[in-house]
Amino acid sequence: MPSRFSPLLRNLHSPFASSVRMARAAQRAAVVPLNLTSTITSSSRTASYLGVVSHANGLDASSASKFSLFGRRFHALCGGEREVLKPLRKICASQRDYRKVRRRAAKSKEKELELNVSICIEEDLPDDPEILSIAEILRLNVPMAMKLAFEGLKDSKYKTRDTAIKDVGGFESVEISLLLCNDEFIRKLNKEWRDEDHATDVLSMSQHIPDLKLPILMLGDIVISVETAARQAEERGHTLIDEIRILMVHGLLHLLGFDHEISEEAEVEMEKEEEHLLKSLGWKGKGLIQSAYDAETNGNSYEEKASDGELSKDRKKEGSLRFYKPKFRYIFCDMDGTLLNSKSQISSTTAKALKEASSRGVKVVIATGKTRPAVISAFKMVDLTGNGGIVSEVSPGVFLQGLLVYGRQGQEINRTNLDLNVCREACIYSWENKVPLIAFSKDRCLTLFDHPVVDSLHTIYHEPKAEIIPSVDQLLATADVQKLIFVDTAEGVATSLRPYWSEATKGRANCVQAVPDMLEIVPPGTSKGSGVKLLLDHLQISPKEIMAIGDGENDVEMLELASLGIALSNGSEKTKGVADVIGASNDEDGVADAIYRYAF
Repeated sequence: MPSRFSPLLRNLHSPFASSVRMARAAQRAAVVPLNLTSTITSSSRTASYLGVVSHANGLDASSASKFSLFGRRFHALCGGEREVLKPLRKICASQRDYRKVRRRAAKSKEKELELNVSICIEEDLPDDPEILSIAEILRLNVPMAMKLAFEGLKDSKYKTRDTAIKDVGGFESVEISLLLCNDEFIRKLNKEWRDEDHATDVLSMSQHIPDLKLPILMLGDIVISVETAARQAEERGHTLIDEIRILMVHGLLHLLGFDHEISEEAEVEMEKEEEHLLKSLGWKGKGLIQSAYDAETNGNSYEEKASDGELSKDRKKEGSLRFYKPKFRYIFCDMDGTLLNSKSQISSTTAKALKEASSRGVKVVIATGKTRPAVISAFKMVDLTGNGGIVSEVSPGVFLQGLLVYGRQGQEINRTNLDLNVCREACIYSWENKVPLIAFSKDRCLTLFDHPVVDSLHTIYHEPKAEIIPSVDQLLATADVQKLIFVDTAEGVATSLRPYWSEATKGRANCVQAVPDMLEIVPPGTSKGSGVKLLLDHLQISPKEIMAIGDGENDVEMLELASLGIALSNGSEKTKGVADVIGASNDEDGVADAIYRYAF
């Protein structure tokens, strides 16, 4: 099997100032005194591996020298012929501060080696019970793998291993840290040190300096992306802890001088050592080298493929959001042309993204020209209403273009009615010209005569079925009207209705469009954006905490207000012109893509 990679060497002088905290359930470093000539048994694990010393719960600038990702060079599994998600391998590091280790009284004639293992969780990795449990398990597993690997160094001869670490038994103690992070953290590491803007699964960073004659072997740091590990575990058919163990063993061997990149012989030697450690420890899975080779042989790729909606590698995947802290507390989202596809439905992909975002603590708030019953009807079709859903009678929301706003517990906090004279003139125009007109009054729709396009508002757009009120005076006396919608062909709206009513209502009302074949007449000075602003004030939320997604010109103010405004590619040019980002179309699950790409 020919060597498919060449090492990338680069001098690195600046510390990567990582902001790290100790694992919340594994906040201490396991200090494991063990005799290299002894074997690990079940009873000795309990006695030895649970010994601990306290470490700081967080690492700041003052302690950066104790745990900073320094480096001088990289050995990166990158480039070459394969297109799998390739792990970044080893950095030889510059000198850092050392602490004195108190000598322990010898318990036997054999010299004991103290293992100091720190299991850390990067601060942007959210609390997750499984990760905390894995961190606890690693406090036991890392020393086990180290002891077995050290015994292998003593008893075996290798042709390709870098022997900078010649005699592990010559040290009084060995220090190693393992950091669990997400793709974003390890991607930044890659970008800063390798000029490659993508995530990898594992990164080994050596801290050993051969010329320093110290009693402490600063073995180094292993950084593992649990997000990538989880994806690979699913693809390879084993558990997350299995994959993390595989990555840990691979990273450990790199720190001990193995490097599969330098030659075919070195690759075979390191692969054999991986398999030996995993098998001897009774851990599931093949070594990382063999797993990657199998992926190549089977034609699989762990990087996102162009066939998957032509999405870039920056998009996170379904099921991965658990490893990311939300960037926003709220997502304000339009319905027609945005959340709804061209069939006026919420796709299963979008529904999953909404549900996952909500489960991660992000509140999804609907801001639409629709009535609240219409929104609930659309969400009911994908089982996202009521308790645990996205919308309900008691959830906040902005409806009827901001004319009707509901706050905490679904209480009405704003209602703005359309000028009565404008309503009368529009109704008369509709009656005389037989142009369908729908009057919206809170949760009701009213019209003057039956028409197929009026029915379509109910059957296609989920709006309440329009009540036919046979006279203008009777309709206006029935209820207050918040907005009116004329329905015609897209050409009829553009060439006739909009020019006429823009002039006829000047100063008294505004004309807006959410879809090409409908013209909406709303009170002046009101908009979806103003409705969103009212709701934010009510909820005491800053615009910096929200992301907004829309497509129509009625979404412009909302996108401008939000910290991140996303216009879908099917949107109007005016909307796209004010957006921070232009996303995929509504028929390409644009909302789901925006959530996976930008919300976390």
